[in-house]
This record gives sequence, C-alpha cells and structure tokens, in this order.
Amino acid sequence: MPEQAFGIDKIQLVNLLRRVAEGEAQLPEFQRGWVWPDHNIIGLLASISRGYPVGTLMLLQTGGDVRFKYRPVEGATPPPHTRPDTLILDGQQRMTSLFQSLVLGKPVETQNQRKQPISGWFYVDMVKALDPQVDREDAIRLLPADRVVRSFRGDPIEDCSTPEKEYEARLFPLSKLFDNRDWSYGYEDYWKARGQDGRKWWRDFEETFVRPFELYQVPVIELGKQTERQAVCQVFEKVNTGGVTLTVFELLTATYAADEFDLRDHWDNKVRAAWKAPEYRVLKEVSNTDFLQAVTLMATAARRDQAAETGIDEERLTRIGCKRKDMLELDLTEYKHFEPLVVQGFKDAAKFLRQQYLFDTKFLPYGTQLIPLAAILSVLGEHAQPAGAQQKLARWYWCGVFGELYGGSTETRFSHDLPETVDWVRGTGPEPRTVRDARFSASRLLTLRTRNSAAYKGIYALLMKEGAADWRTGEKAEITEYFAEAVDIHHIFPQAWCERENIPRGNYNSIVNKTPLTGRTNRIIGGVAPSAYLPRLAKNAEVEADTVAEHIRTHLVDPALLAKDDFVGFFEARQRALVEAIEKVTGKAVVTEDGYPTTDPVDDSDED
Repeated sequence: MPEQAFGIDKIQLVNLLRRVAEGEAQLPEFQRGWVWPDHNIIGLLASISRGYPVGTLMLLQTGGDVRFKYRPVEGATPPPHTRPDTLILDGQQRMTSLFQSLVLGKPVETQNQRKQPISGWFYVDMVKALDPQVDREDAIRLLPADRVVRSFRGDPIEDCSTPEKEYEARLFPLSKLFDNRDWSYGYEDYWKARGQDGRKWWRDFEETFVRPFELYQVPVIELGKQTERQAVCQVFEKVNTGGVTLTVFELLTATYAADEFDLRDHWDNKVRAAWKAPEYRVLKEVSNTDFLQAVTLMATAARRDQAAETGIDEERLTRIGCKRKDMLELDLTEYKHFEPLVVQGFKDAAKFLRQQYLFDTKFLPYGTQLIPLAAILSVLGEHAQPAGAQQKLARWYWCGVFGELYGGSTETRFSHDLPETVDWVRGTGPEPRTVRDARFSASRLLTLRTRNSAAYKGIYALLMKEGAADWRTGEKAEITEYFAEAVDIHHIFPQAWCERENIPRGNYNSIVNKTPLTGRTNRIIGGVAPSAYLPRLAKNAEVEADTVAEHIRTHLVDPALLAKDDFVGFFEARQRALVEAIEKVTGKAVVTEDGYPTTDPVDDSDED
C-alpha cells in the first residue's frame, strides 16, 4: 500500500462521538457485534479520565472503488439514508462502549464477567474520583436500568432515580458528561441549600474527571478512499483488536451487500440446496470458501482468455488463481455469471466421483481436489462426457490421489490444474503437471495404516472399483455402504493371530493386510487364523467354500494363501495386486525403490 494511501491524525473524542451519533462514522457490515462486558468499559472510561492512551482508531474514507455495506454503531440512530464519510475498521468495541456510556442517553446493554446480559447506567463516585489514593476504576460503577440498587431480597439500598438523589449520593451520571451544565447547576444549588460549597466540589471534580474527557484526543489512522480492497481487509485483520479472523466469505458478503446481494442467503438457500439429494452426499463438507475458490478459478481463467485475445504477451497475461487476494477481487457480476456453472460443476464432480466408487466424505481422499475438479468440469461442460475425456479426468484425479499432491498449500496447483487439464482433455495440450508430478512407491503401502492419508482412502475406493464384495453376504461393498451397513476397513489376517505368530506390526497393520468388510463379517472372522475362519464364513453364509473364495478374490486376495495361513505369500501377492491396481488408474509405473517418505502421522494403532 503506497505511503500516500493513509494519514495519521488526532481527533477530539467528543467530535468522534458526534460523528458516530450523526452517522458520519459507521461500521462496515463485516464487523461483528459489540461484545464488551462492563468491566472492560469501566477500564476504558478510567483510562480516558486519567488521560492514558487507549489505542489508535483505524478509519477508511468512503467514496472510493471499494464499497462495503455499512451500519451505524450500536445505539446510534442517524437520519435515514445517511451515508458515512468514514468506516471504523479498528476500534469498534471502544467507540461503541464510549458512545453508549457517554452519549446514548439510554441504559447500556452489556454483560457481566460471567457473560450474563445486564443493563444499566455508568456513574462515577465523585468522592472516590477526587481521592488520589483510590484506583480510578473503583470510582466508576454500573447502576441498574432503574438506577436503584437492591438487596437480594429486593429492598432498595441505594437510589439514584432522581437528580436530587444523585446529588445527595455524589454520584455523577456519565451520560451527562458532555452536557453537564444543568446537572452541575442543580448539584451546586442542592449543596448550597444545605450549607455546603457545592460549587467548589464541582469545580474540583470537573477539573479532575470531566475536563480530561473534553480534552481527550484519539490517535486516528485514516485510509484513503483509493485503498484497494485487499489492503483494507488485510489491514483490518492485522490490527483488529477483536482477535477473530474474518473469512473471505464474510468480507465478500459485506462487499456484495453494498449492491443489495445477500451472499450468505444465496449460499445457504440456493447453492447448498442444489446438492441436498442423497446422490450428492459426497459434497456435504464443501465449504463456502471452497465454492468461492472454484468460482474465482473460473473468473480468473476467463479474464486471462479475454486478455489473450487482445494479443498481450504471455508474461503479462492475467494469472489464474484462487488465493485470498484473487477471491477478494471477485466482482459481483463475475460471481453471478460463474456461480450457476460452478454449482453444476460440483454436481458433475459428485457424479464423476461416484464412477470412481467414492460416495461419501468419510473415504474421500482429498476434499480440496473437489475445487479444481468442479472448475474443470464447469469449463468442459459436455466435452467432459465422452469416454476418452472421462479416462483422462480419471487419470488426473488418481494421479493427484496417489501422488498425494493435495495435502498442503494447493492454490498454486489449482491454478495449473484448470487450464492444463482442460487443454489435455480437449486434445490441445500435453499431460498436466499433476499427472507428470505423480509418483507412488510400492514401499508406501507399508506406511499406510490409518485413514488419515489420501492414498489409504484411495485404495479403499480402488477395491470397491474392483468389485469388492462382502465375504459373508456377497453383496458389493458399494451397495452395503450406500445403505449405511457399517462397512469399514478391517484386518484380513487378524491382529490377535498376527501378534501370536510374531508378524511385524508394521506389516500386519498396513493397508496390504486390510480390506473393506461389514462389522458383522469382521466379528465372524474374530481373532483366529484364516484357515479357521474361512469354514465359519461358509457355514454362516450357507454357501460352499468356493463361493466364499470368489468373494475373497474380489478384494485382490488369493484365498488359497489364506487357507494355508501363509502370511508372507499373501502379503507379497496382495502388495503386487495393489500396485497393479494403482498403475492401472494412474497410467504410471509404481516405483520400487525404498525410502519413500511417510506422510501418515506416527499412529500405528489398529482401526478395528
């Protein structure tokens, strides 16, 4: 942000509060509600009364290209349709607290330290305020809304419900601080009639407590109207004292609201509603930010294409991207244009994943890979439907899964995925870098032990793609899973047997020795040797042993090796079978050298 984009100044507190009251200073809609409890407000008032610094305000001049929907500070009632000159980016809690306690003229709605709602008026004990030995915070109090303090039985023990009672108690209402003439005259007359010098009392109190408020100046950093939206949002998050990071979705919601478009309502009632049907359940964890990223990929790709048509050099073309800055630059017109295409893209992505035997989020390798997939399908449209296109898309997808390429910072990969995969599918470009970058080692199978890794989930899907049937019922795992019959990954050679036979834990707990089965089938298997549980399965299924053997083969397992309790032979054969299945879907040879990095957490526990 250039130096000229902001200025530093000091503004008198009373003038700031006047601007708040008249609506000249308001809040951007993305600011969260006022939440300060009474003790925070008392601390703020005490600091100002002592002339202590209470932090800098951050304001934004309105009238530039960056527009946010705005709202008055809580409690302020400016004339209808008042347009603010500035928006308060940082300092909402302080300005709202000061406005409500000093200017509003109504009970302050706040909360106590237990976060229970309370309502009342702030007063200062004049006697304590003039005592240098008393902490200023101890001189400021919150009285109930009716200005009467009562005992636990409800009996009045302190009453400030009239000015005379305030005079008598020497409790000054802070709501009169900037308009105190009538109150001070009444106070002087009250004590003069009782033979005391009320005037001197007031003068001392005014000089000690009131005058610091009247003279107090607040340091203000004011961003110019030409400040870019990304800078506004970044500055807001860096300096905002509330400590709660705003999402891109919240910031764009506020931006679009300036054009009377409710992004949150659109997301909840149109976008998400489009995939509520059971066949789209794999999309249930798609977030509003995921959706915005896919839309932004589409929008930035369109901008690049338009720029290319003008003959601009390749190096100067608009880049495709969906990072935070890119999303914040997404214009409402662009969002409205690409949103329906992306909604359909996500629906098409769910259909595509179903063809890859991925039906639910539980075994979805990468939720993040849905973002470029939806954008790619949105751009391709009908061109994604032919068998050749589907084969290429499947290769790209599985290379991403088994290459484990979507686990870290992925926005840069997304920006390459969209144009490169689209061109490749259309036959106008080479293999995308996700296909080129993918690398899977056979030794990686030994480190896949829990479903925390994408490759682990990918193998689950491959087994279902191979037609994996439950060993007892013969039902395809995909059907059993669809009807929620508790299909999960279980050991083939049971853990208890492996431990008795001193099989290395790293081997028997790896994905090579696991497969999707129903909970009931796993209970029949128990902890015995395969040679013992195979007859049990046949008996329980009321079929011949050969039928059970056929069910077992659908899991890329040789039943003859199970019948001989040959763990070593089984392990080698299944590892080869899984490697072949991975090579088939990725179209790439699996490397065999050792030393492939482990990406699972250090968790060697049994999932069963």
